[in-house]
Amino acid sequence: MTERQFSVVICVYTEERWEDILAAVSSVRAQSLPALETLLVVDHNERLRARLTREFEEHAASGEVRVLANAGPRGLSAGRNTAIAVARGEFVAFLDDDAVAERDWLRHFAEGYDDPRVMAVGGRTLPAWASGRRPAWFPEEFDWIVGCTYRGLPPGRVEVRNVLGGNASFRTSAFDAAGGFATGIGRDGDKRPLGCEETELCIRLSTALPDAVLLIDDRSVIHHRVPPARERFGYFRTRAYAEGLSKALVARSVGSGKGLESERRYTSRVLPAGVARGVRDAVLGRAGGAGRAGAIVTGVAVAAGGYLLGTVRALRGGVTFSVAPIERAGSARAGEEDEAA
Repeated sequence: MTERQFSVVICVYTEERWEDILAAVSSVRAQSLPALETLLVVDHNERLRARLTREFEEHAASGEVRVLANAGPRGLSAGRNTAIAVARGEFVAFLDDDAVAERDWLRHFAEGYDDPRVMAVGGRTLPAWASGRRPAWFPEEFDWIVGCTYRGLPPGRVEVRNVLGGNASFRTSAFDAAGGFATGIGRDGDKRPLGCEETELCIRLSTALPDAVLLIDDRSVIHHRVPPARERFGYFRTRAYAEGLSKALVARSVGSGKGLESERRYTSRVLPAGVARGVRDAVLGRAGGAGRAGAIVTGVAVAAGGYLLGTVRALRGGVTFSVAPIERAGSARAGEEDEAA
């Protein structure tokens, strides 16, 4: 069988992450299953784009590493859509600009696509704490705060509602069926850290293709850097609040049934168990137990507040986002539209 070809997308926006960006690209180039290409999409930062173009000039001719400017509005969603539109691979994989992938990352993704119904495969993201260790108060149930796989997700290769965007792959044909990432819902480096754009896309994809299967394979591992600022409780609160706002947008797009399906199990089973563990550890005199229990309770309360405010804003029409079809070179959709024209 011919090896599957992946276009790897890394969206970047600031020179402050220069060394992280280089490390991310190096981890892709070291894959046991070589990527067809690495697409670096620069989010409206001409100085960074020019610097990256110079850095990877020798790889540009072969197409191994291509540097692109975000062709849409500022933000992660438009950057990803820019890459999807020009990707040459049958599959598109996304890697955060401050993460490094383990050597078999793409190979494990590829194995998940043996079933033709599989439209997306995600992986496991582990935190690389700047301090060298997890803060004692930081609960594993909230590792999504720092963009990582959280306690409560099932192990192994399992079917899920949605993959997590910083460590995920899709068939490129999935975007022909469902469109791209919604703009106005995802992250912008200079604004409040909203998210959930991959959740909204995955639910939309499952609606467009009812037989579609989405998987997480925890052997596809990346290590995500957590800077000192994100180890602080203030960031924890801010990110939890932003998650609530984002979930309100997702619910507005796809309905609260699908939009909050996984979250209901998480809040009714995973988090109470986490609080109980924290209280038990506190009683036993273990470090951080009370802090973890308190952080879980605070996180839930703050996220709920964000969700309520986001819902009110959505009802008033104060927040908008849009989904546009992606014009991919060589896609069936592009060909159909050319004929219609």
